[in-house]
Amino acid sequence: MQSETETKESISYEDFKTQVLEDYKVAVTSRECSLLGRREVLTGKAKFGIFGDGKELPQLAMAKSFKNGDFRSGYYRDQTFMMAIGALSIENFFAGLYADTDIANEPMSAGRQMGGHFISHNINEDGSWKNLMQQKNSSADISPTAGQMPRLLGLAQASKIYRNVDGLDAEKFSDNGNEIAWGTIGNASTSEGHFWETVNAAGVLQVPMVLSVWDDEYGISVHAKHQTTKESISEVLKGFQRDEDQNNGYEIIVVNGWDYVALVEAYDKAQQIARTEHCPVLIHVVELTQPQGHSTSGSHERYKSDKRLAWEKEYDCNVKFREWIIENGFSTPEDMDQLDKDIKREVREGKKRAWNAYLNPNKDKQKELLQILSNIAKNSDAAESLKPLIKKLKSTKEPLKKDVLSLARKTLRYITNYSGEDKTELINWINNFNDQSFDEYSSHLYSTNKAIDTEVLPVYADEAKMVDARIVIRDNFDKIFETRPETMIFGEDAGEIGDVNQGLEGLQKKYGSYRVADTGIREATILGQGIGLSLRGLRPIAEIQYLDYVMYALQTMSDDLSTLHYRTKGRQKNPLIVRTRGHRLEGIWHSGSQLGGILNLIRGVFVLVPRNMTKAAGFYNNLLDLDNPALIVECLNGYRLKERLPENLGEFKTPIGKVETLREGKDITLVSYGSTLRIIEQTADELADVGIDVEIIDVQSLLPFDTSHDIVESLKKTNRLLVIDEDVPGGASSYILQKILEEQDAWRYLDSKPQTLTAKEHRPAYGSDGDYFSKPSHEDVFEKIYAIMHETNPEKYPKLM
Repeated sequence: MQSETETKESISYEDFKTQVLEDYKVAVTSRECSLLGRREVLTGKAKFGIFGDGKELPQLAMAKSFKNGDFRSGYYRDQTFMMAIGALSIENFFAGLYADTDIANEPMSAGRQMGGHFISHNINEDGSWKNLMQQKNSSADISPTAGQMPRLLGLAQASKIYRNVDGLDAEKFSDNGNEIAWGTIGNASTSEGHFWETVNAAGVLQVPMVLSVWDDEYGISVHAKHQTTKESISEVLKGFQRDEDQNNGYEIIVVNGWDYVALVEAYDKAQQIARTEHCPVLIHVVELTQPQGHSTSGSHERYKSDKRLAWEKEYDCNVKFREWIIENGFSTPEDMDQLDKDIKREVREGKKRAWNAYLNPNKDKQKELLQILSNIAKNSDAAESLKPLIKKLKSTKEPLKKDVLSLARKTLRYITNYSGEDKTELINWINNFNDQSFDEYSSHLYSTNKAIDTEVLPVYADEAKMVDARIVIRDNFDKIFETRPETMIFGEDAGEIGDVNQGLEGLQKKYGSYRVADTGIREATILGQGIGLSLRGLRPIAEIQYLDYVMYALQTMSDDLSTLHYRTKGRQKNPLIVRTRGHRLEGIWHSGSQLGGILNLIRGVFVLVPRNMTKAAGFYNNLLDLDNPALIVECLNGYRLKERLPENLGEFKTPIGKVETLREGKDITLVSYGSTLRIIEQTADELADVGIDVEIIDVQSLLPFDTSHDIVESLKKTNRLLVIDEDVPGGASSYILQKILEEQDAWRYLDSKPQTLTAKEHRPAYGSDGDYFSKPSHEDVFEKIYAIMHETNPEKYPKLM
């Protein structure tokens, strides 16, 4: 009879053995998916493949230390990890390759991103948060190399906030900040600036982050000697290593990617340090392989030596894992062979199920259309014309949606004179297909849980004080932070001095440095902090000091922030507010006029351009009740202008997507935004002196734009349009024109050519003279409008020059 101790040791050994074999099964399943996935691409069933083969073992070790509530911010090699935490099945993997739009089949993005981009579903159908503490979380991946790094910083910082800020409703989001943000990146991508900016910021902030660098010595075909100083990122980062006397650095661990025991120990050590001490940890996983090369677009035999290829075969982590299992008596070679065969069969069967799940709805559509076209051919005189289309449709064995819909639309060309009921049926079928396709491919660009155009007017006392406008924005932030503990703001000079324009004066002292914080000069990771914090249930305001500096963060804003709700089909949201200032700045590098580019790069983010600080404050109040990310551009030259101080601070709301008519008139409609409006309003009085009655409209919100189509109502009255903008020609003014003329169909009400008045093509020159000769001035506005009216009535408005 065994003693109690012997029984426990026996159970412990059996449990360990079972876990080891389960890990091996996951590793081999993942590898077989990679191998078979490559074949699916090469045969044309999938468009592109980029797989996690060669990285299986470290990802298994990482999964063992990954707890509920933790977050991953990784890249497109992490399929084994996702399988190990139970978030990716064989069928899910292949559905991702086929771009299946059914989110039940392809839960990562419903076919909107190529395979290898992983998420967890953090949002319920109604837009409310799931309990993130009851699941393992993955922020949505993007393809740009190192693009996952800025967001990783914010995900880790959220634990710091939850541990140190009182009054937060943390039940769904944190257990006293014990959660880790786990980052993964390929060794070549550590050359990117986003990597270095994030590593430095995480060391400064001391956040619970474990960053794994998968090192297989290559970046596509380029060896590490061309990528990294000393060919080793851990060697380069030795200066970041913390020591006994100074604890504000990193713990750096180097481990071989084929050593199962060492990997498990390394990841367990890393998670204990990060979780308890809030110290960032770098795990440099070396001696990894990439058995199929970078992707399906090429072969690694072209750039690796025979010696390297032989080494990779010998040190393949799955091969080494199998050897270790057999050497330690956990299984026999024969049993392992059988297990390998069983896994291969499971993967093949899973692939077949995924393909059928993807294809069968298309075949159903094909059958429906065949019946409709057969009826039309029978009842119309277009039988001969339709015969080749019907033949093509019948012969398509594995139809794509586009194949079916394209053929249906072409059919309409041959039955223009036919009016039977079956033609109506075809048109309805096409319209329904298009509606379904919109949901599948174009929905969820914006996250709007409530009406965005809610307006609550500022309330003023009879003797309301006239104050510097910065006081309005400051006192409104004060009220926000007082009533909303989940809010915080951070940026360059935002903390101790209360921002460069004193819009946060005294608030750090009142609310603490976790909620009103200074940062380094690092715009990409300021934005990344905001993304990560918002993904964990907080309401951050990330301050980019000037609109020009947004360019440093534009890649992250464009590729990550603006696309998140879309690329997850509404399963994740990041309601970050980005605060900046611009308009009528002087000088090339502080011109504040990049809006044309920004508008076209961040669709999915609200772009709001308030003309004064009361309007800006109202936008903040509105956005904090909504779920969509936004960029607010405050007028830099407005902080010292006088505005009345409202009584209902923190409560009044500026409507989003609504224009405001500042002056009514009958001769011409002037459309503008921001600081330029003050020039227009002042010029309007001068125009009135010569008999020109202008209507001035402040667009307020560029994305979304005039959702009620109020501008077209103005044009029905004035019949003339001038868009005035400080951006370059063809910039934001062209966007505004397209919205008014095409979307609102306003061209039909115009009696004169619609025109724009913009800045020059170059960046503005320095100084007041530079501004005058670079951007629209009072005289430019007057003369442009006068010229339009001269063309209309030359007798009443004779030429000025």
